Amino acid sequence: MEEREKAFKYKLDFYYQSALIYLVTLILYGGIRGNFVEKKFEYVLNDPLTYVIVFFVLMSLVALLLNYIRNRRLIIVDDMIIFKNRWRERRISASDLEWIHIGREAGVQTSGRFQVIMFRLKGRRRIVRIRVGRYEREKELVAEMHRIAEHIPKRKHGRWQRPRVTDR
Repeated sequence: MEEREKAFKYKLDFYYQSALIYLVTLILYGGIRGNFVEKKFEYVLNDPLTYVIVFFVLMSLVALLLNYIRNRRLIIVDDMIIFKNRWRERRISASDLEWIHIGREAGVQTSGRFQVIMFRLKGRRRIVRIRVGRYEREKELVAEMHRIAEHIPKRKHGRWQRPRVTDR
């Protein structure tokens, strides 16, 4: 039997955009403040707001660099889900899953998508949550998870929700 392996890379779009926005803000603030308000650029370097913007620029660049180095991937092989980064790999077999839910998450919007994949491992209390919009090729990822979910029980209902009454 041939093994099917599909790898989905973690998107870094958000990190690129935030670093770029903070950098543009720094340049615009320095240009406007230095040229139009103070007429000298040296006053801008003593401005506390400049230090705050520089802090945000540095933090966004550090976050981008760390996530780039981490190189996160989600790999789906026949009946196994693999969470992999540069240093670690976690394999979850389909037989280890108690239930799986593929659907929408009410209060979260990730990269224009409202889809989430949640599953609980046997013997574990915490739920594993995969936000589909954070990975490349979202539709293909959902299709692969539906293929795996065919053999796994579905989630009954939420923790705080009442079970649906069907015999009315």
